[in-house]
Amino acid sequence: MHYIEIRDVDFEYEKGKSVFQNLSLNIDKNETIALMGPNGSGKTTLGKLMAGILKPTKGQVNVFSRDTRDIPLHEIGLRIGYLFQNPEKQFFANTVYDELGFVMKIKGYDEEYIKEKVEEKLEFFQLKGLVNHSPFLLSQGEKQRLAIAAVLMNEPEYLILDEPTTGLDKKRKDMLLNLLFMLKNQGIGMTIISHDRRFVERICSRFIYISRGEIQYDERA
Repeated sequence: MHYIEIRDVDFEYEKGKSVFQNLSLNIDKNETIALMGPNGSGKTTLGKLMAGILKPTKGQVNVFSRDTRDIPLHEIGLRIGYLFQNPEKQFFANTVYDELGFVMKIKGYDEEYIKEKVEEKLEFFQLKGLVNHSPFLLSQGEKQRLAIAAVLMNEPEYLILDEPTTGLDKKRKDMLLNLLFMLKNQGIGMTIISHDRRFVERICSRFIYISRGEIQYDERA
C-alpha cells in the first residue's frame, strides 16, 4: 500500500470552478518529492488535500490506508506535518517559546522535558534570543524558521512543506537543506512544494510538475 493515495480526485473551491478533475497520484513514505508548477496550478491545493486539510469534491484521498474524510485532522497532524506557505497561518501563541512547547504540553509531557526539547529547536534554528518575542513580530526568515521548528516538535513521519525557502538567504537555505537531509536519513519522507528548482534538485529524488490542475510530468532522478 502507498502512504498517500489520491484516487480519481476532483476538487473545486466554488461550484463550477474546478482545480482538479480525475487526478490520481501515489506517494510512498520514503520518497522525497518536489511538487512544482506555476502560480495557480494547484500545488498548494494538492498539498492540503494530501494533508487532509481539504477534502476532495469527488474521489478519494487515503493517508496510511485510511480515507482522510474518516480521520480527525489532529490525528493526521500527528503523523503528517504541514508547513503553510504563509507561516503566520499556523501561529497562535503569544511567544516563540509557547509556540514550540504547545504540542508537547497537549501530549502531557512534563515541563522539564518540554523545556529541553524547545531549547534544542531554539538553538538549531537560531531563535534563542527571541524566546519571549511574539511570533507575529518576527522577520520573514525568523517566522519561516519558527514555523518549521514548530512542525518538527510533533515528530511527524512525513512532511509537506509549502515554499519552505521563502524569506531565507543562501546560508539559511543551506541550514534548512542540512536539516532536511538529516530527517531524510531518519526515514522521514517529504513533499516540497517549491519554485526554487535549485534547492529541490539538491535533495529530491522525484519531480512532479503540475499545470492547470493536471500532472504534466512525474519523473524520478
